[in-house]
Amino acid sequence: MRILVAEDDPSLTEAVVFALRTLNNYFVDSVRGGDEVQKTLETEPYDLLILDVGLPGLDGFAVLQHIRASGLTLPVLIMSGRDSPDDKVKGLNMGADDYLAKPFAVRELEARVAALLRRSTGPVASAQAPTGLAFDPDTRTISLDGKVIALSVREVAILSLLLREFGRVVTKDRLIGHMYSADEAPGPNAIEVFVHRLRKKLSFSPYEIRTHHGIGYQLDQR
Repeated sequence: MRILVAEDDPSLTEAVVFALRTLNNYFVDSVRGGDEVQKTLETEPYDLLILDVGLPGLDGFAVLQHIRASGLTLPVLIMSGRDSPDDKVKGLNMGADDYLAKPFAVRELEARVAALLRRSTGPVASAQAPTGLAFDPDTRTISLDGKVIALSVREVAILSLLLREFGRVVTKDRLIGHMYSADEAPGPNAIEVFVHRLRKKLSFSPYEIRTHHGIGYQLDQR
């Protein structure tokens, strides 16, 4: 899961990124200004935006309004020092999915992030939904017939997206965006290496990852 944090306080940003990236194994990027949020979301795919209201330039409410007006549906968690009921109602009415007032406990942030990602992931979006193969967004594990498959963090990122799009082709660029933060530089054959490993781990299952040369990959039944 890939998360964008928009916060102008360097100390708070560092703490949030550490908690989500190091303790929870999410792929996390951060920006400091409202204009940066918009530019980043236009070029990079994210599963969740954590948005401070008091950003320099465009404030968080203006950013949220632009995001929803442009048709982006990713979950937005507002993280703000403004804790009045009016501010909370305003944020939620403008399209935020949750509102977390500062100061907050890291455990509460982690729980709210997990809940929003779980809600947005939802069931596998396919009429051919696989039987026995499942992704748990709380533990970020993938199981086959109830038994957890031993996967690396990046393998989980690839397979969970392929599972969400079961039966459909997922482009290589979209997979890379799902498994790497913006400050990481994947090798030229990174996807191929991880897909090769996943194929070996799924070799005794009813499912396979198919290559569509020049396009991407597809998880489907054998």
